[in-house]
Amino acid sequence: MRRVIRDIAMSSGDHRRSQCRGGTSPLEPAPRIIAVQGAAGGTIQDLLATLARRWTAAGRRVVGVIEETAEGVPKRNGAATLRNLRTGALYDIYQDLGPLSQACCLDARGFAEACQNVVDDLADADVVVLSKFGKLEAERGGLLAAFTAAASLEKPVITAVSPVFSDCYLAFVGPFGAIVPPDEESLHTWGQAPLLPAALRASPDARTVLP
Repeated sequence: MRRVIRDIAMSSGDHRRSQCRGGTSPLEPAPRIIAVQGAAGGTIQDLLATLARRWTAAGRRVVGVIEETAEGVPKRNGAATLRNLRTGALYDIYQDLGPLSQACCLDARGFAEACQNVVDDLADADVVVLSKFGKLEAERGGLLAAFTAAASLEKPVITAVSPVFSDCYLAFVGPFGAIVPPDEESLHTWGQAPLLPAALRASPDARTVLP
């Protein structure tokens, strides 16, 4: 799966890296896969939902899933679901293993169903929103197939990643991806055009983005 993204990246990666090293242009080629980092998880999911609404209102076809949680209820008790941005369908992503369980309570079946539905919608998508690159994706599960399918179709993807999984994410996307701050206006511009605004210009290694 990693090879798919890496092969796509190499088609335009050399030109993009040379521009990033220069750092003089206000607009630079946008990384096609960006992961938002720098705020609480719920805040970033709300940001992704807001961006999806704005892009849709502007005529962009947005597909994907975001994570929604209920306040005051533990995720393992069913407070967290994935919501399909096109259909509104909800997917359970946590198993109730009981209060004494120390096992991972993520439900791979919910992720698999959500992932397949996103993959089925990709062909005509303008922007793809995937809730996060996290534990399951780092283990080659979760929504990873949607990341790979979107990359093979050259679709722009926005997601979230916690610092714990930054290295796994960057290893997966290589020079074709970036980690970006939660700046709504800059991210909205990214989803509207193939060029990055100055606020999201990549750092010299072309994989992280300077605030």
